[in-house]
Amino acid sequence: MIEVIGIDHIYLAVSDMDRSERFYNDVMKILGFRKNTFTNEGEPHIQYYNRHFGLVLRPAHGDAAKHDSLSPGLHHLCFRVEDIPTIDSIAKQLAAINIPCSPPQLYPEYASDYYAIFFSDPDGIRLEITNYRQERRKRHDDWDQA
Repeated sequence: MIEVIGIDHIYLAVSDMDRSERFYNDVMKILGFRKNTFTNEGEPHIQYYNRHFGLVLRPAHGDAAKHDSLSPGLHHLCFRVEDIPTIDSIAKQLAAINIPCSPPQLYPEYASDYYAIFFSDPDGIRLEITNYRQERRKRHDDWDQA
């Protein structure tokens, strides 16, 4: 049986590499990611990575409007952290660098222990950070019995 064991990388096409690099430098540093740069097909790319996956910025082509999360395509990216206090800490760190986010709170309509914050990047791509919920832990740990 084939099992996908994770997302290896995500590419985001951004309208302004410098502006997005400044934003993601701050956010990804808070989240513990490292950074490198490379060129692909003659264009600069910026990769933020941790032990599990990479997030890559590349220049967008054309001058399309700001990202619309309700158009076909990407709706949002959600990063998972270990627990609720980590989300509270991230929200405080984002506020300290003037990146607005929603108040950290429970979203019982999603799951009884779903705790999250939401914010957007300079192109309007919605980002979320949530906790490692019991449902996800149980699914991971009890996969063979599911």
